[in-house]
Amino acid sequence: MTSGTNRVRDDAERRGIPIEIVERAPATSLEHAAELLGITPAEIVKSLVVKRSDGNYLFALVPGDRQISWPKLRAVVGVNKLRMPEAGLALDATGFARGTITPLGSSTAWPVFADERIAGKRVSMGSGDHGYTAWVHTDDLIRGLDATVADITTETGTD
Repeated sequence: MTSGTNRVRDDAERRGIPIEIVERAPATSLEHAAELLGITPAEIVKSLVVKRSDGNYLFALVPGDRQISWPKLRAVVGVNKLRMPEAGLALDATGFARGTITPLGSSTAWPVFADERIAGKRVSMGSGDHGYTAWVHTDDLIRGLDATVADITTETGTD
């Protein structure tokens, strides 16, 4: 294991979230990762870092076959402006590079907002390092992160 995956594993253990981190072949896209893992894109949860206008951040946990609905997420968070930060800002905010980001082990424990569609599933998600995936039951993840669960996504290609 590398430093990122160790941070993820340690944080999950501290929060009482059972997690399995496994090595996998490098993937060129989310769809490719799903194919390598033998699952559908919906069974991968994207951990997206979102910047608030006050300079703070939040995590949005989104099924791999969907995208953030900005109007829905702004309404749930209770703000007028949100945006995706540049890769360098996301790294600074979490300690993880894009493609490896997860709220678990993040350098700052930002609030977590989970799309309601991930509830009740076993999913793959970022593990803190390229070439690894984390398997977790979303109900354990939501509980352990004290995540707000709401309808925050739309179908890919809409909104």
